[in-house]
Amino acid sequence: MKRFINYSIRFSAIILFVVLSSSYVHIIETKSYSDNVNKNVNLSTMALKVDEFKENDIYSIKDTFTGDLTGYVYNCPLCGGTLGCKPSYDITGYKTTYDDEVYGRVRIVASSSNLPCGSIVRIYSKRISEEPTIAIVLDRGVRGNSLDLLSESNEYATSTIGRSVITYDVLRFGYGTNKS
Repeated sequence: MKRFINYSIRFSAIILFVVLSSSYVHIIETKSYSDNVNKNVNLSTMALKVDEFKENDIYSIKDTFTGDLTGYVYNCPLCGGTLGCKPSYDITGYKTTYDDEVYGRVRIVASSSNLPCGSIVRIYSKRISEEPTIAIVLDRGVRGNSLDLLSESNEYATSTIGRSVITYDVLRFGYGTNKS
């Protein structure tokens, strides 16, 4: 009987070896290497970083207003050829754009004192363009939340722009700051 048990154990070991060797699966070990020093991510730090990106994004919305949009030209009856905000930018010769350090070439608008000089707005009006128009507040002379877009000609100011109700976003309040 002892011989039978010894024989059975050897036979079982051989069967187990055959089964395991026939079902052998080649396993490939892959490693990922990263030179990143910051191995751990702190979620609160990540949230602060996202807020910082939003704050520094020049196209993030600081406020939204609804008002009238009209057009005007540099030589209108009450206009003197220079803009109301300092420095008094000369607009004679139908200059309608301004080169801002951050936003590049933008259109010029007049606003009430609700928006400080140098504020950047994004205007949504299909009358002006299919795309939103980026403009800078460099003049005064309107009331409330209305904007007056400096135009190339009287024809453009009256026929194309006319008077319409618009919604616009404030992207920057005053010169040089993106913070509200």
